[in-house]
Amino acid sequence: MIAYSLGARTAREAVQVVRALGAHRYLGGRLHLVHAFAFASVPDDAGGAIAEGRAWAGRTLADPSVDAASRDERLWRRSTEAEIAAVLEAFWVAGERAAASRAALRAHLERHELFVGVGAPFDEACEEAMHPLLVDAGWELIALSSLDPGRHRGAIEAFGDALAFETACFETETAAPLALLYELPAIGPVELLLGADDGGALAAAPLVVWASGHETYVDYVLRGVRRAAKLPERDQDDDAFSDAPAP
Repeated sequence: MIAYSLGARTAREAVQVVRALGAHRYLGGRLHLVHAFAFASVPDDAGGAIAEGRAWAGRTLADPSVDAASRDERLWRRSTEAEIAAVLEAFWVAGERAAASRAALRAHLERHELFVGVGAPFDEACEEAMHPLLVDAGWELIALSSLDPGRHRGAIEAFGDALAFETACFETETAAPLALLYELPAIGPVELLLGADDGGALAAAPLVVWASGHETYVDYVLRGVRRAAKLPERDQDDDAFSDAPAP
C-alpha cells in the first residue's frame, strides 16, 4: 500500500478529513471497528454521535464472559465515520474533554494490566505489537469498471482518454487485480493518548491514509477528499496533489 498525504496538521483538520473520507460518490463500502475502551473513555458530554457506542461499551465491559484484556472480537464494534470522528475529537482536540478521555483510557489500560506501548504515534514498526487496536477504519472504492459515465465522469476523465481508462480497468481486475481501498493508520493507545499535543497539533503531520489501487483513481478521489475537508490540495511538504476538479 502507498501512503497518501491528506494535508491535515491539526486535530480539527484530521476530524474534518475522517468525515470527508466517507462522504463522496466513489465509495463502495466501509468497515470501521472501534474498541470498547475507546468508547468507554469518552465523557458523556461528547454528544449524540457517540452515545450508542458508549452504551454498548458499558455493556460489553460489564459482561463477565468478556476478557477486556484479550483480543476477543466482541470488544470491537462496527462503527460510522461520525463515531470515529467523535472519538478522535474527544482525544485529540485540546481541552477538558481530551484530558478526561486520556485519563480514562489510561485507567482502563492499567486496570487490565495493558501498556500504552513504546515508540512515537503512528510508527509503522510498532503496529504488529499494538494491543489493543482501538480504531481500525477502512473504505473501499467502487470498481473502475463499475463507474457510471455520468455520475463518475471526473474520475474517468482523469485518465486522459478512453483507452487509458479501459487499460486501467483491465489491469485492476484481470491482469494484476488490485483492491481499491484506503484506510487510516492503525490507532492504538499511543495514537489516542499522544496523537496530538496540548495545542491540537498532530504528532505525526500531515495525516496520511494507506491506499491500494490504481494511482490515478486513488489520487483523484483523495484530492477531492482534501478539498471537501477544506484543506489545500498542495502544501510546502506535499507535491503529490495537483489542481483538479473535486469528485
